[in-house]
Amino acid sequence: MNDSRLDAGSINEIKPGKMKRVDVGNGKRILICHLDDGFYAVDDMCTHEDASLYLGCLHGDRVHCSLHGGEFNVRTGEAVTEPAETPLQTYPVSIANGRILVQV
Repeated sequence: MNDSRLDAGSINEIKPGKMKRVDVGNGKRILICHLDDGFYAVDDMCTHEDASLYLGCLHGDRVHCSLHGGEFNVRTGEAVTEPAETPLQTYPVSIANGRILVQV
């Protein structure tokens, strides 16, 4: 697999406790979540049913799906609230020169 780093924008674009959806191509999108201890990246689509998690909300380290109420830990991708059972894919994030870089 050929990994690449995606420039997801400036660290100043996403306030703590907020999210940003980024298109990585071929219809795939990821969420960048700004927590108190840094930035995390996960798939945007709920694993229970194809719904954008960006339409939900971020509470602490959990993103809440607005469709059926499933929740995921954005640090680990773990499904923490039913009906979600399958974890989200997570992506390593680094910061360079004030930019959020995601390994995809």
